[in-house]
Amino acid sequence: MRNKFSSFALLFTLILISSSMLAQQVNISAEIRPRYEFRHGYKTLFPDDAKAANFISQRTRLNGFFSNQTFKAYVSLQDVRVWGDVNQLNTSDVNGFSVHEAWGQVRFCDVFSLKVGRQEIIYDDHRIFGSVGWAQQARSHDAAILKFAFNKNHNLDLGLALNAMMESLYEVKYANANYKALQYVWYHGNFGKHGLSVLFLNNGIAYDANVSDSIYEEKISYSQTLGGRYTLKTDKIGFNAAAYTQMGKNGKHKDLSAFYFTANINFQATKAFNIGLGGEYLSGTSTKNQGMANEKDQSFTPFYGTNHKFNGWMDYFYVGNYIGKNGLLDIYLPLKLKVQKVTFALIPHYFMAAATVSAYDESSQGFKDYSNGLGTEIDFSVTYTLSKSVVIAGGYSQMFGTETMQAIKYPENPSGEFYKNTNSWAWIMLTFKPTFFSKVEPQ
Repeated sequence: MRNKFSSFALLFTLILISSSMLAQQVNISAEIRPRYEFRHGYKTLFPDDAKAANFISQRTRLNGFFSNQTFKAYVSLQDVRVWGDVNQLNTSDVNGFSVHEAWGQVRFCDVFSLKVGRQEIIYDDHRIFGSVGWAQQARSHDAAILKFAFNKNHNLDLGLALNAMMESLYEVKYANANYKALQYVWYHGNFGKHGLSVLFLNNGIAYDANVSDSIYEEKISYSQTLGGRYTLKTDKIGFNAAAYTQMGKNGKHKDLSAFYFTANINFQATKAFNIGLGGEYLSGTSTKNQGMANEKDQSFTPFYGTNHKFNGWMDYFYVGNYIGKNGLLDIYLPLKLKVQKVTFALIPHYFMAAATVSAYDESSQGFKDYSNGLGTEIDFSVTYTLSKSVVIAGGYSQMFGTETMQAIKYPENPSGEFYKNTNSWAWIMLTFKPTFFSKVEPQ
């Protein structure tokens, strides 16, 4: 605990000293975000012999930002915990103190800059690269990004990352569940009411080489994701569509051929009420072909996106599960009503598997195919914005699953009836974002 306070104090001291010297802008802020959750079917169908989970998690951050004509720097220190996960007289925490972001960005000229260090990478609608802000720990990358800002309407980023387990004298196996290396190019242009983004991602996953060799030889399996996103924004109507393809090799060095498509439209019916309609398709691999060595992997993976934002808030798909499986078709109807400081949101989803779902049937001693329908989810939330620094939100979601969902979530028990149970999730979250110090000096 003493080390934590020392780190916080050091951060305050360094930023305050910098502000008195040559700073153009200095900001010290924080975030305190406790969240209560009731889980009775969150992420998976609730089994018959279990009790609901109740807990409160909390994210605490201290953020420091510095900027002048030459460079920018940002540090975000983070503590993530569950209330009561350690004794009150503890000497250490379960998760421990961490650095969520620590980056510097040097400006070479009006057009070109370099951003290096631990940082969030966010592009477009968060589908391929996102911050995963809902998760208390969130996501950040150790990366270097060459940034070209040709003008306010055209931006080009070239990013790269290279991960290792430790400092070493020779090559050692990379065992973390991250990419070993990646490179990407992202472009975004604004053309009046129209927007266009293009992304190319070369994603490298380490896989086991010949373990019988006396000297370890690291192997990296690369996949390529290529696609773009179009947006249109008018006074009443918003529209966006995106399409991506994936090729190369998956993390098990198996041939990959997958694709993704989405289209969404929303209409501002009144100043307070917005209605939308959207669909999203992620290709998948049929159950029978998933374990076959000679079959291509046809399952699209949205890699580093904020997946909680998509496919229902109960996180049945692509949030730590359902990767490399039967794919998904999601049709949804978002409704939003804002009354002064209160915002109501209601989003029904209908889910279907994109590829055939099968499960081994003991009675017939063979595979049984299921219908593609996975179920319906209803998401509801209420958000009260007390001020820019204080927000109170809560929500309730319920999944109405099918036999096919049972077969996907419990392949060892496909004939079970957990989908008939009440599968629900509720939460209440308070977010405090105080600004302790802010100073802007003219150039």
